[in-house]
Amino acid sequence: MMTPSTFLPHPDKGVSVSSGDPSRVFRPDVPSPARMYDYYLGGKDHYPADREAAEKVIATMPPGVIRTAARQNRSFLGRAVRYLTGEAGIRQFLDIGTGLPTMNSVHETTKAIAPECRIVYVDNDPIVIAHGREMLQGIDQTVIIQQDLREPEKILTDEQLHQTLDLDQPVAVLLVAILHFIRDEEDPRGIIDRLLAPLPSGSYLVISHATADRYIQMQDAVQVYRNATTTMHNRSRQEISTLLTGLELADPGLVWLPQWRPDADTGLHDNPQKSLCYAAVARKP
Repeated sequence: MMTPSTFLPHPDKGVSVSSGDPSRVFRPDVPSPARMYDYYLGGKDHYPADREAAEKVIATMPPGVIRTAARQNRSFLGRAVRYLTGEAGIRQFLDIGTGLPTMNSVHETTKAIAPECRIVYVDNDPIVIAHGREMLQGIDQTVIIQQDLREPEKILTDEQLHQTLDLDQPVAVLLVAILHFIRDEEDPRGIIDRLLAPLPSGSYLVISHATADRYIQMQDAVQVYRNATTTMHNRSRQEISTLLTGLELADPGLVWLPQWRPDADTGLHDNPQKSLCYAAVARKP
């Protein structure tokens, strides 16, 4: 049976990360999308509430689809980062909604190609922040900050971000499997615009986004997240494409996860028929 990492706080004890801000109080009894995703990937950093909710999501879909989609998403992130570091020459990365640390993280992938790369991770989950700070000790020009995608100005004015990134130079903004946790009324397109506005031409946006275009059962999966720390929202390919208006899509455009520049790392999980997310890499002109 899988158990939480010994690094996780005891589930009977809440952890207040920022007094007065209820969004930053650790609640092990409430499922966390970050910890559910870790469970899908076969990790160990989750609590009973996370595992119970994750199994409900898994049960809404045909066998193997949810875990395959999670691995496809992780694989896409690696390919996109390698493309940006190698072919596009990007040396600065802003990874928002980074999730719990796992192998081949952004800083590991980029620095294997270009050790001078600078990375800022962003998440609002206190457990992600705790793990990230532990993992990044001694890693040069790489930090994690606790902010929320819904408040892009707070991200862009964070002191640690400015100590690490030069916003006068191109930056790759990574919004991988995070935009489907933003409600329509929270204006996901506006959030993207506000994030990219101060960045120079030649910056990039990377997205992956859940959809019910292939599996209508995804509507049932979304219902499970209503009881999580953050709700989930499917969007169609057309709706997702509007998030990229005005940007230059890198080939092959907006496609299913394993169809974006597949290579050997897609492994056994490259079947687009089991995809739940669209993905794209786009350049700011």
